[in-house]
Amino acid sequence: MTTHPAPVPLTGLEIGGGRVLRPAADRWRLVLPANLSRYADAQLDDGRDLPRSRFPWRPPVRLHLRARASHVAPSGTLGFGFWNDPFALSFGQGGAARRLPASPQAVWFFYGSLPNDFAFTPGAPGHGWKAMALRGPDLPSLLLAPLAAGAFLLAKVPRIRRPAMRRALRSVRAVEALLEAPLDEWHTYELVWRPGEVCFLVDGREILAAPLDVPGPLTFVAWIDNQYAVATPEKGFGFGVVPTVEEQWLEIEALECERA
Repeated sequence: MTTHPAPVPLTGLEIGGGRVLRPAADRWRLVLPANLSRYADAQLDDGRDLPRSRFPWRPPVRLHLRARASHVAPSGTLGFGFWNDPFALSFGQGGAARRLPASPQAVWFFYGSLPNDFAFTPGAPGHGWKAMALRGPDLPSLLLAPLAAGAFLLAKVPRIRRPAMRRALRSVRAVEALLEAPLDEWHTYELVWRPGEVCFLVDGREILAAPLDVPGPLTFVAWIDNQYAVATPEKGFGFGVVPTVEEQWLEIEALECERA
């Protein structure tokens, strides 16, 4: 295995007042300002200017870092790991639409506050701090856009919302587990992504291991924003912004990746 000090090159994205800071050589702080009523994002990634076919990461990969947040329950979403940027950054809230939509693929640690409400495994809560891996349906981008638009419209019709949403959610294969590690404390997070298997560890303890084949290539991402997303049979699809009351941030350090 070859060890890299970080996925390189990392590029910062700042939207709506979000800031990407580097207080130390091996530490980044992603900051959202207080009193926000518009969408904001502070993000690091290593695939901004690449087509999806040239994203840097394929299994087998091991991601290791330490992280903490300013609050135990920030407003919006945050996380770190690998994904395919299926909506051209930030679930469409202020992102740069430079790519066609794609079926979502992700292996990451993900947090969503209320009113976020989406889960891809039966009985899982629709919000919270989670280890999560998901594989969307194998559909070409040219077909995905009209199908997604059709699903969105069907989800607006009360009589067919539930079956349409259930079918859409069932098309995503996923594993997820709630994390007990408080977000506002330093913890060590490790993600092992192998062909046909994903494994998540917190402070050296295995939290989730499951046989799920998430295809690459994917791009590394770490972010904090103030948005929410809803995807349930009862509520349909929806997106929006959660106002911030205080400044909030995500810090990551000791970021390493290993791959064969």
